[in-house]
Amino acid sequence: MMVYYDVQPLSDLIREFFELHKGPDYLDEVKAVNSWGQVVGAFIASHTIDICLRNNVLFVRVDSDVLRNELSYSKSELISKINAFVGKDVVKEIVLN
Repeated sequence: MMVYYDVQPLSDLIREFFELHKGPDYLDEVKAVNSWGQVVGAFIASHTIDICLRNNVLFVRVDSDVLRNELSYSKSELISKINAFVGKDVVKEIVLN
């Protein structure tokens, strides 16, 4: 007697798990947060203290007032680059602290 199982790739099962327990955009949000270092480069990433995404708002804390001021001029460009990296419009706004 042969038993047939519904075989799915592990990546599909992981995505399904997070969609069920964390919401359908959870993995995209994680990808957006993790893309910060690649989008802004190593120097700015090294001065980033904390970063999180809530309700399509990316909260970024940096350790330099000068750097925060410079980043504030590039918010729309950063949003575009992060969303392009993710492949979806995940980030709508950036708040710098």
